[in-house]
Amino acid sequence: MAKELATQLIEQLQSAGVRRIYGIVGDSLNPLVDAVRKTGGAKNGGIDWIHVRHEEAAAFAAGAEAQLTGELAVCAGSCGPGNLHLMNGLYDANRTGAPVLAIASHLPSVQIGSGFFQETHPDRLFGECSVYSELVSTSDQAPRVMHNAIAHAVGLRGVAVVTLPGDIASLPATAPSPLQRPLRPGRLVPAPESVQELADAINGAAKVAIFAGAGVQGAHDEVVALAEKVNAPIGHSLRGKDFIQYNNPYDIGMTGLLGYGAAAEGIEDADLLLLLGTDFPYDQFLPATRTAQVDRAPEHLGRRTDVDLAVHGDVLSTLAALLPLVEAKKNSKFLDAILKKHDKLMNKAVGAYTRKAEKIVPIHPEYAASLLDQIAAEDAIFTADTGMCNVWTARYINPLGTRRLIGSYLHGSMANALPQAIGAQSAYPDRQVISVSGDGGLSMLLGELITAAAHKLPINVVVFNNSTLGMVKLEMLVDGLQDFGVDVPDANYAAVAAALGFHSVRVTDPAEIADAYRAAFAHNGPSLVELITDPQALSIPPKIKGAQVVGFATAMSKIVLNKGAGEAVSMARSNLRNIPRG
Repeated sequence: MAKELATQLIEQLQSAGVRRIYGIVGDSLNPLVDAVRKTGGAKNGGIDWIHVRHEEAAAFAAGAEAQLTGELAVCAGSCGPGNLHLMNGLYDANRTGAPVLAIASHLPSVQIGSGFFQETHPDRLFGECSVYSELVSTSDQAPRVMHNAIAHAVGLRGVAVVTLPGDIASLPATAPSPLQRPLRPGRLVPAPESVQELADAINGAAKVAIFAGAGVQGAHDEVVALAEKVNAPIGHSLRGKDFIQYNNPYDIGMTGLLGYGAAAEGIEDADLLLLLGTDFPYDQFLPATRTAQVDRAPEHLGRRTDVDLAVHGDVLSTLAALLPLVEAKKNSKFLDAILKKHDKLMNKAVGAYTRKAEKIVPIHPEYAASLLDQIAAEDAIFTADTGMCNVWTARYINPLGTRRLIGSYLHGSMANALPQAIGAQSAYPDRQVISVSGDGGLSMLLGELITAAAHKLPINVVVFNNSTLGMVKLEMLVDGLQDFGVDVPDANYAAVAAALGFHSVRVTDPAEIADAYRAAFAHNGPSLVELITDPQALSIPPKIKGAQVVGFATAMSKIVLNKGAGEAVSMARSNLRNIPRG
């Protein structure tokens, strides 16, 4: 009997190293899922089917797996609504540079273009969130399309989408599969002239500062060596935190709305700012100073801020060529002053909210995050929900060089943490995985708790429940708007998780947080710790501008007039210790 096309395509994925597919079965996708069943699962050398409760979660899970492993991950959705639900998670994966292949099954080929039930056109719709999107029209064409999709996803570090009509998937395979060879990514070496120009600029500057992004991955020691040689403080973006903050005596924290420490002042006061492997999008936090940028993506160079010197190349290759050309600087006054400022801010502003907080109710979220950093495993993987959870993890979770911290940092989607934790735990079953979830994000894809329970994934969900959308509230206040539509009725997520078989506990007393963490992390199975946190605790940026103060003051006056002075006073008390001090 001839091999089915669906089986051939699954075999191609196996040869590319794929061990699981995230998705929901249904109609046009059924032939492909049946081919997955026939592989016998990953324990038998085949592919596992990870049955999620929403296709958006499938895409987020695949994106997380791809980010963490650097290898191809796969998700799938049935025709029409099924594959449309993949789109949000695929946008996130594509923007993050995660190699993900999405299989968008389609209605019967004879019905395409007739306005048939559930008809959409995935090959068109996914164009903006992918590096490759193609419709399979024949059995002969299919293996070549699958090969091209794999090559694009892995080679270009993005999303590839294969649209596959269900009737074609059931046809006999009629063409051989192209040979699948592993890709060893190469290094992009900059032009020697660009390296020399960069060295001359550094040698001619009295005060140099470094701002590092995710592109410094694999170049930690070289960046630190450059900072040591030229007495440069190192700030970082949120995505760069994992790869540069640890074992770094020149670290001055992070800038931006989520930032902390002296990064904002450090990069602003420099004569020369080096942007290394970062496409940091918030130009209002980048100073108008002489700037040099190093990036392997040419389209990143100069698109956020004016760049006086652009170097096209990998950070590692560039620094390897640059370091011998750079002259050591003897004057360390600039570096010393910024490091002193950073230490003061970390101890008196960021650190202040975590001290003597074990008796304060409601729970300070900063205190809870600080304890989480202390108790979590040294190689834990953290996934953080967009919003205030991004703030608390950015400020209090230390990467150590062995941990990972990921989130929806470029797409900024809610509800990412739990499905990303599912992908992380599936890829790393023996590592501690912690989903740092807000109640808003968790409730949006709450059904994925069932996925964790069904697959017996030992993920640890830590819920910061403040019964409000905290980041949105802050946005409104900064814009001079009275907060509205952000508060939600209290929900007992620990009770929901317990009903699904989770080890779960609801914590209202800060003195009980540490024990709750330890018990959850020791549990052999999924766990959930729900923390009832202060709804008035908001993120204060490291550098406050006049317009923000005016907006906040205007909004507070509206709150006093419309809600009474009590709420305004409560909010002030909750955030005084977060205000940066000079």
